[in-house]
Amino acid sequence: MENSCEVLGSKGLIKKHEFVRIIVQCLYALGYSKTASCLESESGVSYKSPEFQLLESHVLNGNWDSCISFLDSIREALGESRDSALFLVLKQCLLECLSRGEDTLALDVLRKQVSALKVERSKVHSLAKSVLSLKDVDVGMIDGIVVHDLRQKCLTDLEKLLHPPISIPERRLEHLVENTVTAWVDSCLYHGSSNSISLYVDHQCGRDQIPTVTTQILTGHRNEVWFVQFSNNGEYLASSSNDCTAIIWKVLEDGELTLKHTLCGHQHAISLVAWSPDDTKLLTIGNAEVLKLWDVEEGTCKHTFGNPDFVVSSCAWLPNSKQFVCGSSDPEKGICMWDCDGNEIKAWRGTRMPKVVDIAVTPDGEYLITILMDKEIRILHTGTNAERVISEEHPITSLSVSGDSKFFIVNLNSQEIHMWDVAGKWDKPTRFMGHKQCKYVIRSCFGGFNSTFIASGSENAQVYIWNSRNSRPIEVLSGHSLTVNCVSWNPKRPHMLASASDDYSIRIWGPSS
Repeated sequence: MENSCEVLGSKGLIKKHEFVRIIVQCLYALGYSKTASCLESESGVSYKSPEFQLLESHVLNGNWDSCISFLDSIREALGESRDSALFLVLKQCLLECLSRGEDTLALDVLRKQVSALKVERSKVHSLAKSVLSLKDVDVGMIDGIVVHDLRQKCLTDLEKLLHPPISIPERRLEHLVENTVTAWVDSCLYHGSSNSISLYVDHQCGRDQIPTVTTQILTGHRNEVWFVQFSNNGEYLASSSNDCTAIIWKVLEDGELTLKHTLCGHQHAISLVAWSPDDTKLLTIGNAEVLKLWDVEEGTCKHTFGNPDFVVSSCAWLPNSKQFVCGSSDPEKGICMWDCDGNEIKAWRGTRMPKVVDIAVTPDGEYLITILMDKEIRILHTGTNAERVISEEHPITSLSVSGDSKFFIVNLNSQEIHMWDVAGKWDKPTRFMGHKQCKYVIRSCFGGFNSTFIASGSENAQVYIWNSRNSRPIEVLSGHSLTVNCVSWNPKRPHMLASASDDYSIRIWGPSS
């Protein structure tokens, strides 16, 4: 046996015998048994500790009293898992007693030993029920091979309960390497890919992994562009403007965008658009006006919603692409759910209902998130009607939800963006700063693989990009000449970002490479 105090690495932090033992475990797990055995022999380091080898002998030979004595001898090392380990041993012992027709012994073990263990009562009750049901039938002798397999499973379960150094946690080397790779990714500000990472060199992405340069300028609008949003399939971009029109742009295979339809019919500026989840329909909201439903392929208006009694301020689709919710900017008008034919499905109204600033439905359809009276966020679970309220200290201008339905961000006129978790586990939001927003509605969005990034417009004519783990921007994109009102990240092309500005233009951004 080699010196167990020998260390490896330039800093002398790795114990050699532990390192070798973990490698041997990995080789066995990968199916390289001969190689693992050879390494054990050459290094003098065994994957299984002497204590575990002794336990293995007791279990495979059915020496249950010896097993119990051994577990008692390492009581301190086992800690709280001692009773769980004893339960596994006694459970196997009971089964074998019953198979030999020793019903009285089995019941005695159950009453005196199992019942005294501090384990979940449901496990004890389940075992007792199984013993009593097996007792009433002729179990018969269990085949020797079956006994060996059951004992082997018992041993595997015990191995998971035993603490190092008696036992090594499962797939320990994989876990260590995965932790290292995860740390690389977490510290990489520009990482935005689902590709596997090479272990040969330390990982670090360059800024060419995110959109940083203008690849195209779209000039189809004749006035300020207030809103842009890519379709869910990433094949289209919709924009809306102070010129009272909305435009549907087609994203070509080479990444260029071309005008598909110009949507006319609103009497006022169009404040926002919303794609149906199946991307066949588009909603457009006129500023302090009605809402219109359009057929994307034909570019024709299918229905007009709202009236002087219900001026639509915001809207969001339900996952079925057949219904959507709308909020009103008029106090007491509340929220309405309509179908595509204009039928009211449901409404949330009341004399104390404040005006709706923005509204969103999580992509999974589980939550309805509403911004009320500038500073209040209400999160309603659509299944249980359970509601949670978050109060911000400064007025909120916009809301955006991540594609995985786990997070949402709000833009505040205090020049901060706050990210909250939808489930309500966080007491405080993650804050993002650096952009300029004091008096206009500025909209932000999630982007990149797994919503790694956050992008936002700004009143200083720039686009800001943050890594969601860092409060300061990693990129500031220049090109627009006036306020950038809205940004949208292509959900299927993680290197494509669109921005809408008061300078009448839409810029498409791509990687520097």
